[in-house]
Amino acid sequence: MSHTPYTADEITALGLTPGQLPRHVAIIMDGNGRWAQRRGLPRVEGHRRGVTSVRAVVEECAKLELDQLTLYCLSSENWKRPQMELELLLNLLQRYVVAERDEIMRQNIRFCTIGRTSELNRRVLQEVQKTIELSRENDGMRLCLALNYGGRGEIVDAVQEIAHAVKDGRLNPDEITESTVSEHLYTAGMSDPDLVIRTASEMRVSNFLLWQISYAELFVTPTLWPEFREPHLREAFNEYTQRERRFGGLKTSGLQPARNGSIPADGT
Repeated sequence: MSHTPYTADEITALGLTPGQLPRHVAIIMDGNGRWAQRRGLPRVEGHRRGVTSVRAVVEECAKLELDQLTLYCLSSENWKRPQMELELLLNLLQRYVVAERDEIMRQNIRFCTIGRTSELNRRVLQEVQKTIELSRENDGMRLCLALNYGGRGEIVDAVQEIAHAVKDGRLNPDEITESTVSEHLYTAGMSDPDLVIRTASEMRVSNFLLWQISYAELFVTPTLWPEFREPHLREAFNEYTQRERRFGGLKTSGLQPARNGSIPADGT
């Protein structure tokens, strides 16, 4: 696997525009089970094939020198799945963080996780922590895996921490701002995603980064995750560059304030 970043000319040759790529991309990897079922295979085979997509996307994003790639690997709701499937998912995770250590270091990637990871199997957690520690001093793209993650649970955990700070007299309730909340989320210190990609045509965010994706651009593709490769990623990036990000404001021209004189909250 190559780890040399693309030059500006190489990025242009790929049909992308240097300087206009999203800096933080988050991906909801969906469709592993459907991919397997359509081929008459056990669902677990879809998860195995999905690891190949992870490798391809991580390498491409690192070569494009994105700031961060966040992958939704294991949600807090996934524990409802059959035990055999869960065990396989955890085994795949353990194998991935071990097998990819050399590549993570070669590509100068900073590896991290978000979620209630302390609830993971101890042997899995130990390998995850080893990879985090090994790559801690790297200064390239941050690869963040969302493990045992749920957006609502994250907000609950943040609210509890803030409530304890208020109770202990370390924080005045009147001083709580959006920044205060952000600083108590699992993603504290990370930028919000610019682009969220979801595979397999599903039109929902599935409890993923609910606070952080308030103004992210969304790209949904019918491609199932085991088939997602670099061309699909570039398609998402190309569409992203065509979007006008207004963050709740107005377009640069052509829109008028609402009749009551206020600006529509969604900028439309």
